[in-house]
Order: sequence, then structure tokens, then C-alpha cells
Amino acid sequence: MENINWNYPTPIWFGQGRINEIQQACDNLNISKPLIVTDPGILKTGIVEKINSYLNEEAEIYSKVQGNPTGKNVDDGVVYFNQSENDGVIAVGGGSGMDTGKGIALMAKQTRPLWDFEDIGDYWTRANSDVIFPIIAIPTTAGTGSETGRAGVFTNEESKEKKIIFHPKMLPSTVILDPEVTLPLPANLTAFTGMDALAHCLEAFCSNVFHPLSQGIALEGISIVNQFLVRAFEDGNDIEARGNMLAASSMGSIAFQKGLGAIHSLSHPVGALYNTHHGLTNAVFMPYVLKANRTSIEEKLISLSRYLGLTNQTFEGFMEWILSLRKSLSIPHTLKELIKEDTKFEQMSKMALADPSTGGNPIKFNESDFLKLYRDSYAGNL
Repeated sequence: MENINWNYPTPIWFGQGRINEIQQACDNLNISKPLIVTDPGILKTGIVEKINSYLNEEAEIYSKVQGNPTGKNVDDGVVYFNQSENDGVIAVGGGSGMDTGKGIALMAKQTRPLWDFEDIGDYWTRANSDVIFPIIAIPTTAGTGSETGRAGVFTNEESKEKKIIFHPKMLPSTVILDPEVTLPLPANLTAFTGMDALAHCLEAFCSNVFHPLSQGIALEGISIVNQFLVRAFEDGNDIEARGNMLAASSMGSIAFQKGLGAIHSLSHPVGALYNTHHGLTNAVFMPYVLKANRTSIEEKLISLSRYLGLTNQTFEGFMEWILSLRKSLSIPHTLKELIKEDTKFEQMSKMALADPSTGGNPIKFNESDFLKLYRDSYAGNL
């Protein structure tokens, strides 16, 4: 694949083998003592060791990161960062590692707690912008798009809620999209993260917010997923498919400046309470939410079906494509296959209604609507 640099929404270095330029990225940002933030799974793959081999001096590593990162993961990382006297972060991994790295860079010198910067109104202005450290992001999965996002998602362990923490300076200063680092990703995680990228693009596309820049990016992102996700799933060494899925992932994060929706609103409480994989949970809820939103999004999905070249260019045809894609990727059809109880749906419905993603949904849902969606997805009523 061709190596190329993009500058939207931040400098992005795309191409095979680009992680060998990590020292240049540090030099550009005046980072002399970076902290590599990653998760235990990525640490075992040898990717971090390879990144370290390209640095002038071996960087210290913080890897106490959960699959659904918590406030404590950030707080512990801040202690490590300050004790080591680091001056920047190299965030390596999927959404968990990148979000945690971004959280550490944000919080290292703040005097207020992480939750004070939740993505509500202008809460981000509470942070001291002058003490936020530069971030280099290297995604190892193609799904979350955290590398091109200005926020991170963390579980508040006390309230058992997922919170979106936002600050403009959480956007990494340099992103390295190197498809080689995604090659070790197993097929199931390729599927889960790829469906996360699709969820980002699809919810952004369906949002009623006026943002034509994001609308176009969302449209092309969905097209790339259509062309390359199954290829990457079936052949993990397909470098072209891996590279295109990395691009689609970054595009999804850029696109959802336009908004997300009920797929994420439903998914966040499940992840917070049951620690399920976020992309997989999004994939399970996807068709149920599309059906619930039909009256508002049908014309958009017909137009999207034409762009994708689907045989059946109707709402039903688009649903058939989603269901077929999920089946090709071995995605479960029901929520019951992820969690084995239905005792917390009322609690989860309240959490879903309060989730920031709810505001972007094309139809205004109430608590009863979310409760019905939980019950329908659990039973498989589509």
C-alpha cells in the first residue's frame, strides 16, 4: 500500500511499516521521555517491543488497562507518569489503550477529578489546557477510532456507569496508521472492532444533525466496511483489507462529530455492568435500533443501499445486508447470547436514557422505548 500523510483532523501517517518513524513523531512534538500506554494483551504481541526498538531510548510502559477502562486505570497511570517524569504519551492499542493514554495525558497535572470533565456542555473548560501532554496514537485494531477522537470512555466504578470524558486536546497530535500492527488481531476481534467502526459511521449517517462534512465521511466509511471487513476477517494477513479498515475506523470517529444514537446508548450500560466487548455489543443491538428508528431513517438507508450497490435497495434490503454481514462475522443475534440474565433492564434503561449518545438518535426515545429494545434484543424479536 502507498504511504501517505493526511492532515485531517490531525496529522495522520498512513502506510505499511510507518511505526519505524515513531522517534520522528516524538521529536516533532518535543517528547523526550514518552510513556507507552497499552493493555496486557497487546503487550504480549511484541508490537510494543518493536515500537521501543525504534526509539532512541527505551520507553517505560504502563499496561494496567482493562477491556472497558476505568477511572482507576487512568488514576494509576497518572501516578506512574508523574513518578517517571514523562513528558508525553504513546497510546498503543484498541480503544481501551488509546482512551487510557489520552486520559493520562489529560489528567497528569490537573487538580480536579476525571469525572469533572464529562462531555456535558462546557465542562471541558474546567481543565487547565496548558498542562495537557502531547499524545501519539498507534491503533492496533480497526474499530474505535479513538486515534481521531477528542474524548475517551471510562467506567466510573462507584456508579457503574460509562462516562464520556472530553477535551479538544485529547485529540492525538500525531496518529500512525500502520496496517502491519493490526495483523496479529484474531478474527473475532477483527469482527467486533470492525462492527464498531460500522456503528460509528452508520449512527452518524442516520443522525439528523446538520454536518455535511461528517455525512460524506460516514457514507464512504460504510462503503469501505462493506468492501473490506469480511476480507480482513477471513484473511488476517490481507494487508490491503487491514489498511482500509484502519482508515474506516478513523473515519467513523471523525464522522460521529455529527452524533451517535441508541446503539451506543444501549451498549454503554451493558458494557459497564457486564464488561462485554463494546464493538460486539454494538453489533448485537444494531438491527433492533435500525428497526426502531425506521420512520426517521428509511429514506436515508434506501439512498445508502444504492450507494453500496445492494441488490435490494429498500429498507428491508439494507436490514438483510446488516443481518447477513453479522452472520458472516459470527456475530450473535441476541443479547441473551452475551448476558445470561434479564434482571437489570429497568436500571439499564435509565442509564441508556441518560447516556450522551441518546441526544443524537434520529427519534427521541424515552425510558420505555429503551426497555422495549432491551427486551426485544434479548428475545430476538426483530
